[in-house]
Amino acid sequence: MRTEFCDLLGIDVPLVQAPIGGAAVPELAAAVSNAGALGTVTLTGRSGEAALDMIRQTRKLTSRPFNANFILAYEGQFEEPLDVALQEKVPVVNLFWGDPGPYVDRVHAAGSLLMAQLSSVEEARHAADCGVDIIVAQGFGAGGHVKGDSALLPLVANIVKEVSTVPVLASGGITDGRGLAAVLALGAAGAYIGTRFLVAEEASVPPEYVERLLEAGISDTVYTTLFDRGWPEAPHRALRNSTYQAWVRAGRPPRDQRPGKDDIVATDASGYEVHRYESYTPTAGVKGNIEALAMWAGQGVGLVTHVQPAGEIVREIDEEALRVIQALAARLEQVR
Repeated sequence: MRTEFCDLLGIDVPLVQAPIGGAAVPELAAAVSNAGALGTVTLTGRSGEAALDMIRQTRKLTSRPFNANFILAYEGQFEEPLDVALQEKVPVVNLFWGDPGPYVDRVHAAGSLLMAQLSSVEEARHAADCGVDIIVAQGFGAGGHVKGDSALLPLVANIVKEVSTVPVLASGGITDGRGLAAVLALGAAGAYIGTRFLVAEEASVPPEYVERLLEAGISDTVYTTLFDRGWPEAPHRALRNSTYQAWVRAGRPPRDQRPGKDDIVATDASGYEVHRYESYTPTAGVKGNIEALAMWAGQGVGLVTHVQPAGEIVREIDEEALRVIQALAARLEQVR
């Protein structure tokens, strides 16, 4: 199933694996791209050398287009890896949480496409006027960091109406082919999916996190600013856990009075010590009380039921979306 987004990138499936923090490793990105969609590696916070290594690892695993994600709010932590990505001519550069306008000419000069994840009609209009190639409309139900407060369906419909010349992808709570079909009906050119890929076999996610995702339902996510060490006051959606519950029992105190605010609850494979309230994605190799860490998840998590290879996830979503569209067309024909 192809859309104008597929034609722009030369891919087969109108689907992007969202930048799911440190879980978005080259193996995952390549598997998604090899299945015909657009895989993503996350490079913010990495050294130039580490970014180069990730890009080249991904290229060894796939000859298809892939995407590199950068968070503009992390000043001083995205500039060097962005320079490397542009020097390496990564096919797509994806910017989040900031104005993409100043980067349009640089990205295009490198021969890359610029994708910007946004959360309002005003931001989308500005991005289109600046020459952004692809717009991602992030709805309130998204997992991880969530910039806006609009529900996905009205947001997508309004952005598509406002910027009809730019492909718009829908992000926030989509986990299956029914969700993809729904946003295509609104005029979106594809879907941007994160939570479903956290349980892909290739994702760098510890078993404890995967287990919580598979057990969770729609009411098990919370929208909060609790896990903001390193990114103060940035709102996000994550699974309700022991850290969140202890904070609620304490009366939701401010940052400097949170229970266990200085606790180190885990250590990653490199020896990095992870604090309780840190803005951090638990990755494979982390040891400690993983349940107490931020476990990002969107409101579609209740539809995530089993671990699969990433390529199988892509094919399943694509095929289900086509069946839904065909079944809907058949139902409408019967009505006529």
